[in-house]
Amino acid sequence: QVQLVESGGGLVQAGGSLRLSCVASTRTFSSRAMGWFRQAPGKEREFVAAASWTYGTLYADSVKGRFIISRDNAKNTVYLQMNSLKPEDTAVYYCAVGLDTLRVVTAKRVDLFDYWGQGTQVTVSS
Repeated sequence: QVQLVESGGGLVQAGGSLRLSCVASTRTFSSRAMGWFRQAPGKEREFVAAASWTYGTLYADSVKGRFIISRDNAKNTVYLQMNSLKPEDTAVYYCAVGLDTLRVVTAKRVDLFDYWGQGTQVTVSS
């Protein structure tokens, strides 16, 4: 069982920045794929970004050029730096961990990730 704890959410004005963090309780963190997803009210959970030491990083088109995913294996932590935030970025953000395979990293599918955090709210005001 892997536990994930997100932090860093909050309220920010459009154009501002936030950095989300997610700490994972697993000894195999460095060999896992990490992902960030988000879910807005009334919408399905959607892919935001993924990071893998083997396959690199991948972003949703909607956040490409604005968000940066990174990881610190020594701290078992994955980050999501969010810049130039827009009101449509408002959602609960979840981190997730999965197997480090090309399919998991590139498919952008919720069901391919095995463990999830509790989520952190990000609200962007206009």
